Amino acid sequence: MTATTIEAPPARTAAATKSRSRSVLRHFKPSRMVVNIVLGAVALFWLVPSFSMLIISFRDSSLFEVSGWWKVFTDPAQLTLQNYKELFTGGTTSTLGGGVPSGFAPGSVLNSFVTSLEIAVPATILVTLISSLTAYSIVFGKWRGRNIVFLTIVGLLVVPVQVALIPVASLYHDLGNWTGWNPFGTITGVVIFHVAFGLPFGIFLMRNFYIGIPVALIEAGRIDGAGDWTLFRRVVIPLGVAAAASLAIFQFIWVWNDLLVALVYLGGNPHVPLTLFLYDQERTLANNFWIISTGSIFSIVLPMIVFFAFQRYFVRGMLAGAVK
Repeated sequence: MTATTIEAPPARTAAATKSRSRSVLRHFKPSRMVVNIVLGAVALFWLVPSFSMLIISFRDSSLFEVSGWWKVFTDPAQLTLQNYKELFTGGTTSTLGGGVPSGFAPGSVLNSFVTSLEIAVPATILVTLISSLTAYSIVFGKWRGRNIVFLTIVGLLVVPVQVALIPVASLYHDLGNWTGWNPFGTITGVVIFHVAFGLPFGIFLMRNFYIGIPVALIEAGRIDGAGDWTLFRRVVIPLGVAAAASLAIFQFIWVWNDLLVALVYLGGNPHVPLTLFLYDQERTLANNFWIISTGSIFSIVLPMIVFFAFQRYFVRGMLAGAVK
């Protein structure tokens, strides 16, 4: 009887093993529950600092250095509206540190709120309107050099704001020497700066949306005798509401949260926006933690209202030009 020898199968090559590993990874699909848990953990990670600031704004300022904000879950009686009351009435003294002066005059928070509106609202309206008109001209206009102008505008997107702070300030001073009106240190000067730096992105966004509008629709309007202004007002604007609303949300939040431009151009102005008001409190941070947390919560209320008011347009505007 002869013994049968069994040959061992050939060893897998490294290439075959690597290919199999890629195939396994390609077909691996995490369950919906795993995805939800991961997304929930990421959301919690980002929301904890904001939530802690919210709790601190409702705790008495004397408790800041005594216990952590999480103690409010075991002692809900710590919650009070006293910080908000002092913030809006002037807060002549702070209970932290034995009644140290809080460092801001009555009504200064509301004045800063109004100043922020005076900057953000005009800058948002002007950027949205000018960007819409410019994008219409680039897409549907009949003049040479449209593509070159658009590429130049896109190139301006890479110019950082920090690079232009000093040159624009110098330009403002030169304008004052020529005309007698110097926008530096004024709210108007800040608005002009924000409009100038908001236009490149605004034109880029609106142009990407307008190229999705059928040209035949515009040509049909022109055959019926409609001019460019009529076409823009009655055809393009109704179709471009989503993109315009998205641009308005972006621009408003960017300008509302701006600190650098306000610090450079309104540093010596008695009328400052909310961001600069809160920045000034950090110079006496040991006595004004309650002002910073309470004022920060107050400052994000309006941007949240603006965002949720136009939320249904936001996703549609972000998809502008993505599908053709």
